[in-house]
Amino acid sequence: MGLAVHLLACIFGMGSWIAINGLWVELPLIVNVLPEGWDLPSYLTIIIQLANVGPLSVTLIHTFAPGKLKEIVAIYVILSIGLLASLLLVFLWKETTLLAGKLHSTAFLILTFFLSLVDCTSSVTFLPFMMRLHTRYMTTYFIGEGLSGFVPGLVAIGQGAGMIKCVNISKADNGTTGNLTDGAGLHQVETHYVPANFTIETFLVFLTVMMVVCLVAFVLLTRVALLPRGRPSDEPTSTQVAPVSTVEREMSKYIPKRPGDVQDPSLMNLQKQAANSKLVVETQSLTATKLSGYSRRQLLFLYLLVLWVNSLTNGFLPSVQSYSCLPYGNTAYHLSAALSSMANPGACVIALILPNRSLVLLAFLSVLGTMFGAYNMVMAALSPCPLLQHSSAGSVLIVLSWILFTGTLSYVKVMTGIIFRDESYSALVWCGAAVQLGSMIGALTMFPLVNVYEIFQPGDSCTTNCPL
Repeated sequence: MGLAVHLLACIFGMGSWIAINGLWVELPLIVNVLPEGWDLPSYLTIIIQLANVGPLSVTLIHTFAPGKLKEIVAIYVILSIGLLASLLLVFLWKETTLLAGKLHSTAFLILTFFLSLVDCTSSVTFLPFMMRLHTRYMTTYFIGEGLSGFVPGLVAIGQGAGMIKCVNISKADNGTTGNLTDGAGLHQVETHYVPANFTIETFLVFLTVMMVVCLVAFVLLTRVALLPRGRPSDEPTSTQVAPVSTVEREMSKYIPKRPGDVQDPSLMNLQKQAANSKLVVETQSLTATKLSGYSRRQLLFLYLLVLWVNSLTNGFLPSVQSYSCLPYGNTAYHLSAALSSMANPGACVIALILPNRSLVLLAFLSVLGTMFGAYNMVMAALSPCPLLQHSSAGSVLIVLSWILFTGTLSYVKVMTGIIFRDESYSALVWCGAAVQLGSMIGALTMFPLVNVYEIFQPGDSCTTNCPL
């Protein structure tokens, strides 16, 4: 049964962000249809941040009305909203409305808001629910959360989303185009998008099915959570001993009432039981103290670490991945996207096998991951002509940098989540709030840099000419 619970926790975690991650990987096809065009990603960035009203509301309820919000009911509500929104998106995503003289994909944007509301709110509702289960399932949940980007990424690669090819054409003096064999003319290379293997509607149906599977997994997990401490019945429990007070009451029956009375032999056995009971209670108290033995300063450090790591992984760097990778070619971009998505659940598996709560190690990995992120950011700033653009070493370095950036910081996120889970329910809720705050800071910082000030320039591997 433990293996089944691991599977359910993984599916449940995958449903936390699969809808929005799926839309992001499908954008290379969607932007060619909707009227916003390549401005659509900037719209989605703002919509996702507006959806943070969901986790903010949950956090405020926990603060000012503790115990009033039932996370199981809240999760049922948000999963139902996500399922309905994803289903409507299949039929309405192309619908447009004329606003202020311009066409806008209002249906797509509104439904995307509700999907974002579901995914953002999952950080402060899914994690507290997982606290009802054994700690080992928390790591599995994070593996599923990592797969929420990996699985739709694989489907999008199979679909051919965003795949391009470089085509040599010749342009005659009158402006018409033809093949290179047409004779005299201006020869040039153009970027052509390869037709997708299946439609956008089919991809959206896949996202809807995944939301259904997530809801079913949650229903089954709630049954597991009703067991004592959320553990399967076949999972070993702690040593069962009689309460100290009970043993002491039994002892009083056998204590001699007057000097000279014969002591009952059962008294010696009861005295041994009392000693064992006290020893177990003291051991359990010591263990609990060790699990929650972090000072306020250490907890503050962990919250700041969560905020910083998520601002990088969910805000700053995703906004510039195309700028840092596409100048090296389409293959480098897809490898970095797919393999860095694999690094996320891979880091979660490592955390399951080799957990380490050392704050020094977590700080070191955060600095290391930040360094890889800085390299990716610098390459994006140098776009369309980054370092080593015309060598295979440049492509290998950028792919490895994205893998190591995602892997190191994913390990930090998993371990901080486990630490807060063992600390208290309230600590885990505030951990989810720090996740969303960090993501919001990163996204809102990058939006004007990318869309207003245009610091980052796109690089087309087919048409851009850079010096060697």
